[in-house]
Amino acid sequence: MGSSSPLTPAAAYFENALPGRALRLGGRASHLARAYARNVIDALTAVMPDLDIEYVPIETSADRYKGDLSELGGKGLFMKEIDKALMMGRIDAAVHCMKDVPGDVPLPKEFVFAAYLQRDDVRDAVIFPDGSKHATIGDLPAGARIGTSAVRRKAQLLRTRPDLNVQRFRGNVVPRLTRLDEEQEVDALVLAGGGLAKVGMQHRISQLLSLDEMCPAIGAGVVGVQCRKSDEGIVELLQVIDDAQTRTHILAERTMLHALQGHCNSPIAGHCHTTDDGQLSLIGRVFSRDGATFAYAHEWDTPEHAYELGAYVAATLTRKNARSIIAGTRLH
Repeated sequence: MGSSSPLTPAAAYFENALPGRALRLGGRASHLARAYARNVIDALTAVMPDLDIEYVPIETSADRYKGDLSELGGKGLFMKEIDKALMMGRIDAAVHCMKDVPGDVPLPKEFVFAAYLQRDDVRDAVIFPDGSKHATIGDLPAGARIGTSAVRRKAQLLRTRPDLNVQRFRGNVVPRLTRLDEEQEVDALVLAGGGLAKVGMQHRISQLLSLDEMCPAIGAGVVGVQCRKSDEGIVELLQVIDDAQTRTHILAERTMLHALQGHCNSPIAGHCHTTDDGQLSLIGRVFSRDGATFAYAHEWDTPEHAYELGAYVAATLTRKNARSIIAGTRLH
């Protein structure tokens, strides 16, 4: 990792702490996963311009299976093969979308999320086929077909528009848009707006849904970088690109999620942000699959009490029958 120019202080510190080879960064093989990895690589090379980084694409069980993920064990399938590669030393660090990290399964104790990148836009977007006369969900007639892969989105769409036909529509972002245009299986798609921007498809967005219209998934818009705790040099390097505010928000959200013990079929939504006066604001919502029944909580606290805020919002939702709602979703 030599260079003819003097090393920056950060580079000088890490030069002897890192492997004497390319840093192997693992993640999913999709266009979107590669875009997220590029953000991590750009952040790391801003600290160490001469750092050699190799991206190792890993096809996961969830990518190969096109059916309902709950039939195979849920969202954790986006991580299973990547976790194995990290455990076996085939990669040095792993890139994950935090919305895909389950809340009801303990994370491997040997691993740590050493960095969270600054959060992207968490709003969901509505996309129509090329040539559609519609511009918003409100334009759609009764019985219109909406495609989405998330039970969270389905529940919230049906809560406001029970007359819509919401269908499971899985796959990577670019192939999904191709299917939308060419096969006309559905009349519209709902996807993450930030993800569309990451793959250069923001021009396809017809409508961005407000957080009141569509509360996001826990961890939405956040890329986490995980590594082995024992690799102290890599842990410290990744900590340099960690966004402290995002880490605080993730702690509150995931504390709530873990306390609720929601599974992959649970329409759980939540979002934490810092208010203009420096307070943490955490919203939590739990829906039945058809959106007809739901529990809602919204609380505030100081940033140093992020964990306590997440636990308190979960307790408030529990008092409002959230556990029964979650239990009911297991029957489907």
